[in-house]
Order: sequence, then structure tokens, then C-alpha cells
Amino acid sequence: MDMKYLFDEAVLNYEKRRPNYGTEIFKDIMKYSEITSDKSIIEVGCGTGQATEPFLKTKCKVTAVELGENLSSYTREKFKNYNNLEVVRSAFEDYDCDDNKFDMLYSATAFHWIPDEIGYKKAYRIIKNEGTIALFWNRPSANDKESPVHQKIQSIYKKLLPEWSDKVSNSEDNKYKYSRIVDKIEEYGFKNIEFKLYHNSRKMTGVQYIELLNTYSDHLALEKSLKSQLFNSIRTVIEELGNEVIINDTVDLYLAKKM
Repeated sequence: MDMKYLFDEAVLNYEKRRPNYGTEIFKDIMKYSEITSDKSIIEVGCGTGQATEPFLKTKCKVTAVELGENLSSYTREKFKNYNNLEVVRSAFEDYDCDDNKFDMLYSATAFHWIPDEIGYKKAYRIIKNEGTIALFWNRPSANDKESPVHQKIQSIYKKLLPEWSDKVSNSEDNKYKYSRIVDKIEEYGFKNIEFKLYHNSRKMTGVQYIELLNTYSDHLALEKSLKSQLFNSIRTVIEELGNEVIINDTVDLYLAKKM
């Protein structure tokens, strides 16, 4: 199964444990895009709607495109009292709409699943002239090298998934990752690019942390017995060491205009 389809199996955990991004980021997006009730916007990959309601509250028309059947159904029911939302079950690549239709396209921790040459080109095509693209990602981390909980969790991964240790140690430097996305947005014709980081933190129990891990595609794709062993070991360690783990969230936001 394609990794991007795995999220549809984790709807309730996704709703409970994926963050809602805070309020400041949405204020910044609204200010940049000048979204008002007469505007029309599209969300790519709405999931369970963590980034949907702030825009619904502006009373603008929101079209939320979501690949997963369970996720799209959940979001449709969740916001059934809003008459300015249309949830479309479709991959963004397959979604058919007119050119120059939307005043803004935004995507929260989802746009990376779409091949660049398809996603950015289509975004540019369907956004109106002087319209906005807003892309943002939450990048959570429980990494605190001084924390006994972190050290124990890392030892579990090293034992059960040693190949992941290599993946982590060779991961992209964040500054390079940010600049690469800025360059990509510019490459596909967008102008007036703005970039900003936001920082938040969460506390979780062992059970809650496992629910969070159950929303990550790489963890969902693990073989069942290995995943059970990994999750049980991590939960036990957290519970034995005070039953609290700190998640530090970094959200990177990219805003740009079609000119």
C-alpha cells in the first residue's frame, strides 16, 4: 500500500494527537492573503480538519480535498454545521477544476505527498492572479538528549530498528530543508515569498505518545508484531520514568503570491 493511504486507517488517533497548529499562524496567513467572506479557497489534504476551521470561521468558501475515505467522511461530519465547506474525496492530482478558480490554496503537513512537478504546477494553475499559496508543516520532536526518557526511547529504536538510526543521523539539516522549499516555490513561478517558524510544546503520557506514533506513516507501515513490540516497549519506558514525554513542535510556514 502507498504510504499516503495509511493515514486513513488512523482517523481517531489523528484527530486526538495531531496538533492544531495554534492561532498565530492562521492570523499571519489571513493577513497575508486578505481572506474575506467573498473569497474561495482550497485545502489540500485536510485530514481530520486540524487546519480547516479557522478558515471556515471567515465564512469564505472552503473546498477541502482529501484522499482518504474515512478521513473525508470524518471531516465532513465534524464540520456539518458549516454551510461554506465542501469536502471532496479525491487525490489532489485527480481533482478536476477550472483554472484561476481559488483565491488561496493551502496545505497543512500534506503537500509533500504530491510530486513537485504536479503539485506546484497545478497549484499555480488553479490559483487566481494575485492569489496566495500557503504551505505549512508541523515537525514534532521528542528529542532531548539530556532526557532519560529520550535516551531510553532511542535505545529501543536502535535495538529494534537499527536502520532508522542511520535514517535519523543522515536526515536533512532543517535550514537546508526550509531553503529548498522556498526555492521550489519560487521555481514554479510564485513571488513575494515569506517564511516563518512557530514553536509550541505538548506533554503526553505513554498511551498518548503511542497514539501519536500511530499517526505516522513509517510507524503504521511496520510489520504488526514488530510494531507491537516497539510500541509496548516505548510506552513502558515512558510510564516507568514518570509517564510524561515532552513533544516540541516546530511549524514552518511558506507564503507566496501568484503574480
